[in-house]
Amino acid sequence: MNLRDLFSDTFRTLWAHKLRTLLTMFGIAWGIVSITLMVAASEGLRVGQQRAAETLGKDLLIVFAGRTSLQAGGLRAGRRVIWRAEDHQRVAEQAPACRLVLPELGQENLSVRSAHNSAALLVTGSLPPFAELRNLEVAEGRFYNDEDVAAARRVAFLGSDTRKQLFAGHPALGQTVYIGDFPYTVIGVMRAKDQDSSYDGFDVRKIFVPFTTLLRDFPNRPPLPPDSVDRLLVQPQSLEQHEACKGQVRRALAQLHQFDPRDEEAASIWDTVENAKQFRMMTDGMKYFLGAVGITTLFLGGIGVMNIMLVAVRERTREIGVRKAVGATHRAILRQFFVETTLVVLTSGLLGLSVAYGLCLLVNATLFRNPSPQSYFAGLLPTLESGLLAFALLGSVAVCSALYPARRAASVDPIEALRYEPGG
Repeated sequence: MNLRDLFSDTFRTLWAHKLRTLLTMFGIAWGIVSITLMVAASEGLRVGQQRAAETLGKDLLIVFAGRTSLQAGGLRAGRRVIWRAEDHQRVAEQAPACRLVLPELGQENLSVRSAHNSAALLVTGSLPPFAELRNLEVAEGRFYNDEDVAAARRVAFLGSDTRKQLFAGHPALGQTVYIGDFPYTVIGVMRAKDQDSSYDGFDVRKIFVPFTTLLRDFPNRPPLPPDSVDRLLVQPQSLEQHEACKGQVRRALAQLHQFDPRDEEAASIWDTVENAKQFRMMTDGMKYFLGAVGITTLFLGGIGVMNIMLVAVRERTREIGVRKAVGATHRAILRQFFVETTLVVLTSGLLGLSVAYGLCLLVNATLFRNPSPQSYFAGLLPTLESGLLAFALLGSVAVCSALYPARRAASVDPIEALRYEPGG
């Protein structure tokens, strides 16, 4: 029997048992749909969380000063620790695993007025890399630069909501706003963004000025020293150096302010990297669990195919006997049933994969066309790995499901087969 005749005979046999074939294919297709959709859902959850977290800052460590909880060098516990304006430079020198170490000073409820409106706003000061670290995209103008910091220029970069509040529909670039009694020139406006979390307020409602300018015009009030800062912002060189960077920062600060490096109360760290890792572990666990459910469903479908093909072998015992009696070889019978089973499994699997990817595209196009960065779910995102896994599992199920029934069919004795009576 040539290949054309083999496939023609296979299609005739499957068409003769349409209901059985369709039910068999449904089991396999459902397994593939399950695997793909479950993995796509967990990937959408992971990507959504990552996007939401990056609205605050990518790979960000926020270091707050606190009170010592351990004695160190003869100094008592309970002593207040205060970061100073020069600390970021000294920490950066002793922390090669850190890419950025920035100071940040913020003053709440400062009186701000323009020619059109006034408000009490949060004004924050840092260094130029702050815009990159905190994902502040420029909609108009520019962010302050190194020259602005070096000269302590009174320039201001407005959050998107702040611009609306102070200028409404009027132009903002080049205009003057008064922060307290000091005139600041507006050099830029931030692009609007949804922000998932914050430690002092949402960026769209702030005014950003050079660190040196804010430290001069609005230092912290007593009992805090005038050169004190609120926190340090740190970014590791890479995710692999994250723990090394955190340890180096804590040791450098401990040396500067004379506290025990193990004292987490003295220098508490909001670790967005660690939070992201923990969330990823959770979503990976969900993905593996849901994938295992889909794989189980797929293999159960394969067992169903095997059982149905074994029934088909029994029903076609006389047919097999006639084929062998007229010269069909053991190999030809084996090949016929193997191709028949494999065709059912692969066809249903490809249909299932098409349906799953189609559903993902439909859901994403209708419900997640423009996902908000604040959303923790980015849609159904099938991955290349899930597709390859589905194909690999599909091939394994096809081989396993086809091999045993095909061997049973090929081993039928032609004389006994011709004597066989259906139902007997």
